[in-house]
Amino acid sequence: VQLQASGGGLVQAGGSLRLSCVASTSVFSYTAWYRQVPGKQRELVAAINSDRSANYAEAVKGRFTISRDIVKRTIYLQMNSLKPEDTAVYYCNLRRTVANYWGQGTLVTVSN
Repeated sequence: VQLQASGGGLVQAGGSLRLSCVASTSVFSYTAWYRQVPGKQRELVAAINSDRSANYAEAVKGRFTISRDIVKRTIYLQMNSLKPEDTAVYYCNLRRTVANYWGQGTLVTVSN
């Protein structure tokens, strides 16, 4: 299974970005976005379950939206009202019963 993340970049505070993650397999599964900054543990940003229910980290609630397109095998993270503290490498994640897969990461930098 391969996950290819894209969409990161440099944006000013208050701006928006949309991350995409294309999978080589079905995304009708638990899928999520995590982020990591140097020296800190990777943290969950948002997740979507098979039943399409979603959950978000408190820090991004109301600003970020996770979604998926089953036909395109793609997971999205729409990020609005970005803040400098959102700066991190973002990783997509797909979880199966017996395996856990990660994308390569895409860097998001939010400037003041």
